[in-house]
Amino acid sequence: MLVIEDDQRIRQALASGLAGSGHAVRTEATGAAALTAAVDWRPEVIVLDLGLPDLDGADVLRMLRGVSGVPVIVATARDDEAEIVRLLDQGADDYVVKPYSAAQLEARIRAVLRRGGAADDDRLRVGGLEVQPRARSATLDGRDLDLTRLEFDLLAHLARRSPDVVTRRELLAEVWRQPYGGADKTVDVHLSWLRRKLGETAAEPRYLYTVRGVGVKLDSPEDGDRAGPSTP
Repeated sequence: MLVIEDDQRIRQALASGLAGSGHAVRTEATGAAALTAAVDWRPEVIVLDLGLPDLDGADVLRMLRGVSGVPVIVATARDDEAEIVRLLDQGADDYVVKPYSAAQLEARIRAVLRRGGAADDDRLRVGGLEVQPRARSATLDGRDLDLTRLEFDLLAHLARRSPDVVTRRELLAEVWRQPYGGADKTVDVHLSWLRRKLGETAAEPRYLYTVRGVGVKLDSPEDGDRAGPSTP
């Protein structure tokens, strides 16, 4: 658990309370130190204060989402609906408005960990493809795949849903955090890049199969072949 909070009194109280609930806790008072800790330490959850001395918490959130899919709970005194919606759209998993109790924060932590679910603790296997969401690693036939953050998030989401067909609207909401819609072209471009790294094309798919007018699914080559060719 990584707590990012510049107020020493609050920081110490949170660390003590969370440790008492059984969490391993690390605290940081600045955005720059927190970003380094998030990459090096790989916490299971981050509690992020917005009012930091060096960086705005919203900027820290944006930079975190560039390198990690770790659940982030924003702790804010900004009780403004538009601001909260903006932060959720930018990748926050939940928010809590100050002042809040340790019990409320602990309940929200349990909730985001449940949403991550047991699937994040397991290896996801589809044919020769293996995805490890918590480690943020993926291999194909034993070979490491060099994926960007969004490519990995896209692959992991499809792996969790395999062999079901996933709509572009769902992908935009769950991977790009755009619950109110967005450009399908964004999904198509990233699928194209992902196909290239999987050694396939839309015309000759092995794992990624497009279903016209519905969405896309991740399936093993054998099952995909039986389902028929992909539709661009």
